[in-house]
Amino acid sequence: MERLDKFLCDSGVGTRSQVKQILKSGRVTVDGKTERDNSRKIDPQCNTVCLDGEVLGGSRRVVIMLNKPSGFVTATEDKLERTVMELLPAEMKYLDLKPVGRLDKATEGLLLFTNDGDLLHRLISPKKEVPKIYYARHEGEAMSADVEAFAAGLTLRDGTVCLGAKLEPLGPGESLITVCEGKYHQVRRMMASRGMTVLYLERRQEGGLILGDLPRGAVRELTADEVAKLENLSD
Repeated sequence: MERLDKFLCDSGVGTRSQVKQILKSGRVTVDGKTERDNSRKIDPQCNTVCLDGEVLGGSRRVVIMLNKPSGFVTATEDKLERTVMELLPAEMKYLDLKPVGRLDKATEGLLLFTNDGDLLHRLISPKKEVPKIYYARHEGEAMSADVEAFAAGLTLRDGTVCLGAKLEPLGPGESLITVCEGKYHQVRRMMASRGMTVLYLERRQEGGLILGDLPRGAVRELTADEVAKLENLSD
């Protein structure tokens, strides 16, 4: 059994305050009878809930892309820092979304959220080797020896072993880096191990998803086709 207002929120009807107004307006029926009590308990397996005559299905899977700005930590809550959850619009905050992987506080760019725990774990599993492409501005210039070292796989100073990665020099102080895992501060540490301190870092692509022209701090829901591509990557 669950509250009717929660069921409506999980069905994507709106925020809790919006759902409250929708119920008051008499647009919701339970088993064919108008229901205005938001605390009414229902059994989604037994009761039929409709909005304006359309049957609702309860919880729906959602995958969101955020263009993360710097200054926010990737966490659902933090007592000291501002979190990426604060960047989600009000109408998305009731969907039980969680970040897929992490971007550190200073790193910007593509960050996914989902309420599908299975998809989340498959996407962040190192075994799936989902490629992630970063743009970096850094000290120094990446040379052919650095490209070869990245491809062979680096062992960092603390003994952390990184899988082979792709380093593409774009010119003095600029590179693209493709990794298929997500160790702590991995790209920054890999670059530093080759004497190239990262000054700015942005994730531009994850799997087949491209950040594109989504404004910094903005979000959008992925299309069904985009979600299907993610699922194929994580199979």
